[in-house]
Amino acid sequence: MNRRLALKQLALAAGGIALIPSCTFSEEEVLTAYDELEITASDAEQLQAVIDTIFPKTTLKGGVELGVDQFVLVMANDCLAENEQQQFVKGLKGFGSFTKENFGTSFTKMDEAERKTHLQSMMAGTEKKGEQQLATQEFLAITKKFGLQGYMKSEYYMTEIMPYQQVPGPVFIGKKKIDASEKVNING
Repeated sequence: MNRRLALKQLALAAGGIALIPSCTFSEEEVLTAYDELEITASDAEQLQAVIDTIFPKTTLKGGVELGVDQFVLVMANDCLAENEQQQFVKGLKGFGSFTKENFGTSFTKMDEAERKTHLQSMMAGTEKKGEQQLATQEFLAITKKFGLQGYMKSEYYMTEIMPYQQVPGPVFIGKKKIDASEKVNING
């Protein structure tokens, strides 16, 4: 037998064996940007559907269009304590099965009106109480909190909806009558 050929084949086999553990054969990959949360693409899609329901596109831009779903994931990844992150992920991962079990269909396959009514009932907690119900409510509370923060701090909102003005503003008026139809700038 040719020694060179045997050494080549042995080196090739050893390299292949060393490479196999780095190959993943799982169905879904974990998104690397959110390493603490271990979120998959289908989980991110579920979150997009929730954000789109909470902040739908109307005359204003929607939450998904502004990237609020990404903001929620970044905030949950970076700012929540470990036990809160676990609760958030548990609620997010169980959200699809919870909606299927309680409402008969997946949340992403519902139309807008169904999503809105079912989301309101989930946040109110009208379903049977259980561990998954509590995890879902916690997930929705965190999503709503960070979603609202992300929407109101987006460039679109801060420049077009409620433009930021430094206090006391360009023209200081000591007494001003408040008109009910006028927008109140809550950002300063």
